[in-house]
Amino acid sequence: MKKIIFFVAIIIAAIIIGFNYLNPIKIISPLGSGKVAQEKKLAQYSYFALQKTNFPGSEIIIDKVFKDKENFFSYIFYFYVRGKKVSGLINVPKKSGNYPVIIMIRGYVDKEIYEPGVGTSHGGEALAQNGFITLAPDFLGYGYSDKAVKDPMEDRFLTYVSVLELISSMKNLNSVLENKSLAAKFDGKNIGLWGHSNGGQIALSVLEISGKNYPSALWAPVSKPFPYSILYYTDDIDDHGKALRKLVAAFEADYDSEKYSLTNYLNWIKAPLEIHQGGEDEAVPQRWSDILVDDLKKKEKEVEYFTYPGDDHNFSAGSWNLVMQRTIAFYKKWFTVDN
Repeated sequence: MKKIIFFVAIIIAAIIIGFNYLNPIKIISPLGSGKVAQEKKLAQYSYFALQKTNFPGSEIIIDKVFKDKENFFSYIFYFYVRGKKVSGLINVPKKSGNYPVIIMIRGYVDKEIYEPGVGTSHGGEALAQNGFITLAPDFLGYGYSDKAVKDPMEDRFLTYVSVLELISSMKNLNSVLENKSLAAKFDGKNIGLWGHSNGGQIALSVLEISGKNYPSALWAPVSKPFPYSILYYTDDIDDHGKALRKLVAAFEADYDSEKYSLTNYLNWIKAPLEIHQGGEDEAVPQRWSDILVDDLKKKEKEVEYFTYPGDDHNFSAGSWNLVMQRTIAFYKKWFTVDN
C-alpha cells in the first residue's frame, strides 16, 4: 500500500513539473518589484477597470480665505485621494441660496510657477458671480497637496481618480459650508465640469468612466489617442522627449495602450457638451476638436461647437469674454441658478 501511495505521489509530482515547464508560473516578488506586480498595479487604471471602481469620496476641509470679493469668497480647500491630501481653490457666492457646483479642471502648468487657481481662477470667479460654486483641484504634487506618486504614468491616471473622488465628496460639501457660516449651499444634485486643454482630456475621461450626466464646457480639449496625446508635446521638452519616449515604450511593453485612450470610449459619454476652440491655437490644433466633434455627432452625442478664428489657446486675442458668456449660458441652460 505504501509503495502504491509513493508511486502515485511521484506521478503527480511529475505532472506538476511538466505542466510548469510548458506553462511557467510567474512568481510575484513580495517586494513588489516583479513585472507581474507592476502590470497588476497599473491595470487598475484602464478605463474598464476604473468604470468598475468605487469612488467613496472624502471629507472636505475649507481652510484659509484666498480672496474676499464683493460677491464671493475664495478659499483653499482640501480633500483626500487614496489617503493623500489634495488641495484646491473653492469659490462660494456670498448671497444665500442653493447653487450648482462646477468642477474646474486646469491644463498643464509647470510646478515651479503653479499656485492654487492658476488656469482656473479667472473663469471660476466669473462663474461664482453668476450663481455657481466652483471647485478647482490642484492635483497631487501641486499647490498644498501631498507629493505626487513616483510613477509618472500612475500620476497621470490619478488625475481622473482625483476628480471622481472630488465629485463623490460633494455629498459632504454642505456640512462644511454650514460650519464656515456661509449662506450659500450646494443644491445637492447639479454638478457640471469645466476643462481647459489637458483638463478637457481629464473631463472627457471622467465623463466616460462615470457615465454620468455632468454637463461639461470644454475649452480647447486635448482629445487625441493616448499616448500620442502626450508625445505630441515633446518638442517643448529640453531632451526633446527622449525620457518620455522611454517611459511610454516601457508602459506599452506591459500594457495595451488602447485600454487607456479616451478616443475608444466616447460611446460611454451621456452628458451634453459645449466645446470652444481657437482657430490659431498652437497647443491644441483646431483639427483635433473638429475630429472630436465629428466623432461625437456620429455617435449621436449632444454637443455644441464654437470656433474662434484668429484666437489662441487661452482665447486671449479677444474672444475670452464671449467664450465665458457662452459657457455661463450653457450651464444655465441645464441648471436652475440662484442669481
